[in-house]
Amino acid sequence: MKKKQRDITKSYPLKSFVAKIRRLAEGIEKGKPFVIQIVGERVHVPKGASLSVEHERGKSEEEIEFQIVWKVSDKRKS
Repeated sequence: MKKKQRDITKSYPLKSFVAKIRRLAEGIEKGKPFVIQIVGERVHVPKGASLSVEHERGKSEEEIEFQIVWKVSDKRKS
């Protein structure tokens, strides 16, 4: 099934954010895949995904992004 493109930013209360980050860290540490629900959609992150940290600085704000990137395989191809 083809998934729709998305570009969503979701803010979470502190307790929920910490719980998501903690589960992510534990999964990465154990070399396991990770599942996170974001705005009603479950996202499956495979083990071995690329991990990076990005820092941006502008005139009025700074931003840190923890990024997780992986290739999407099309299982319909042979």
